[in-house]
This record gives sequence, C-alpha cells and structure tokens, in this order.
Amino acid sequence: MINKNKIRIKLKSFNFKFINNSSKEIINTAKKTGANVIGPVFLPTRRERYTILTSPHVNKDARDQYEILTYKRLIDINNISNKTIDALMKLELNSGVSVQIILL
Repeated sequence: MINKNKIRIKLKSFNFKFINNSSKEIINTAKKTGANVIGPVFLPTRRERYTILTSPHVNKDARDQYEILTYKRLIDINNISNKTIDALMKLELNSGVSVQIILL
C-alpha cells in the first residue's frame, strides 16, 4: 500500500463526447477495484472567441467569428490500492483528452 490515499484526476478536452467517455471509463475501472469515487465534477467551460475581418481593405462590418470550447472535469478517488493504480495506468483513453493526475 502506498502512503498517499487519494488521487485527483483532471481531464481537459475540446470534444464533449471524448471527455464524457473518458471520465466514465476512469470511474468504472476505479469502482471495479473497490475505490471510492467522487465525481465527475463539471468545471466551467472555457470559451475563446476570435473575430476576423473577412475583407482585407474595406467593409469593417463584414466579420467572421470563431470560438474554441475547452471542457474540463475533475474526479477524486479515495481509498486507493496498488490494484487501483495498476488498473488506471493500463487504461487507454481517447487521444483528444489531456489527463493530469495528482496524488494527495
């Protein structure tokens, strides 16, 4: 058994479906190993908006707007064991999801 007994997992993605599937996989594998799972906690979605002029010289009113949405989730796992850590390390998540793991 390791000294730390809590894991916090932060997920980030541009795709809503990818982050939901990844969080479900993490929760299911943690529950199968007997750990206590809190979450997923939905963190605020970040919106980045960009406005671009479509005409190079005139027509300031002609603009296009683009936005990028960044979705975030937080999962806490308590009462972890070596079996839980091994199962989480073997998970293969979607390539569009950024995962940050913190031992508390």
